[in-house]
Amino acid sequence: MTDPAVRVDDVSKSFRVYRDRNQSLKATILQRRRAQFEVFEALKGVSLEVPEGTTFGLLGHNGSGKSTLLKVMARILRPTSGSITTRGRVAAMLEVGSGFHPELSGRENVYLNASILGMSRQEVDRKFDQIVDFSGVEAFIDQPVKNYSSGMYVRLGFAVSIHVEPEVLLVDEVLAVGDMEFQDKCLDKFAQFRDEGRTVVVVSHGVEQMKTFCDQVAWLDHGVLQDVGDATKIVEKYTDVSHEAEQVEGGGTRFGTGEVRIDRVELVTADGRVVEEARTGEAVRIRMHYEASESVERPIFGLSVATAGGKHVWSQDGRVSETVPDRIPAGFGHVDVTVDRLMLMPDLWDVSVSVTDFHKTRVIDSHQRAMRFAVLSGHEKASGGSIVLDARVLSPVVD
Repeated sequence: MTDPAVRVDDVSKSFRVYRDRNQSLKATILQRRRAQFEVFEALKGVSLEVPEGTTFGLLGHNGSGKSTLLKVMARILRPTSGSITTRGRVAAMLEVGSGFHPELSGRENVYLNASILGMSRQEVDRKFDQIVDFSGVEAFIDQPVKNYSSGMYVRLGFAVSIHVEPEVLLVDEVLAVGDMEFQDKCLDKFAQFRDEGRTVVVVSHGVEQMKTFCDQVAWLDHGVLQDVGDATKIVEKYTDVSHEAEQVEGGGTRFGTGEVRIDRVELVTADGRVVEEARTGEAVRIRMHYEASESVERPIFGLSVATAGGKHVWSQDGRVSETVPDRIPAGFGHVDVTVDRLMLMPDLWDVSVSVTDFHKTRVIDSHQRAMRFAVLSGHEKASGGSIVLDARVLSPVVD
């Protein structure tokens, strides 16, 4: 067993929250009393280990202590008690444009920010074109960054941080600002870091993203570590608790505002039969039957597929498919997700379904583990893994 990339040992962090703060010595003397404050405990005895070469997520509601813990890991804040141990060079991207001077150009800020992170000028010279290319702000690199949008700010700052080539990269909500293309670049970079044995610790409110790109997740609530472990399991537990999810008769959990409820999910064959199993390579539909208690504008129907053990494999929704209705009326209906070729390996698979508003900020209905189906061996085969790719091993060719 190798040592962890980051070890957090019984860390607590307290802040003074002043109710009546004296602004000067004169005020203290005239009022004849010291400033009044309360002690706020942002972290309370947190202990965890971040395995080397993993992408590790910090999860929790606003004020749970996620960002404070990340700043303690980055040594921006000193813990009130306990200790943090990190291995190798650490780079942090904690706030939009942190380390940038607004009056300097993007080019000048690359050199400034990189030097703060420990890079030499020669190293920056060598990597400058790569940094700018990754950020996508080439056309504005010689403009003052005070004129940049928040997205341009974060892209340039993140590009500098990852090209430091740290052993540990700490990232706070960077994926909330960039566009889809930039997010894909970030996720690709995280995967590359993992392949190279580097470690990423990330804070994000995108819980579905955490399922996809995090290996492990730590869940914090009011500064207390609630749980740590496999990303999918911890995210689902956090989601159930934070939304006060109810247990559903027959299995799974559900939560949401309830204007629309998905009351039945079925696996349907190409000839219209409802089944509980299908074969690899077959055409199927996953049908979501719903009841709307009122008219709902631009709802997003979606689903995800996971192994019976909880490992997230695939998701799809109407917004990505560009099939968002202008509205659905009150009453009953159904939504089909078509799968032309079911390229899953023989196993048991769980389907979770959801309905959200168009901006995905409000969950109307979410039914986790709404349906389980079996995949049997078909004409499409693979020697291992969870999915089947349309691939063949060709005969050797002598060069």
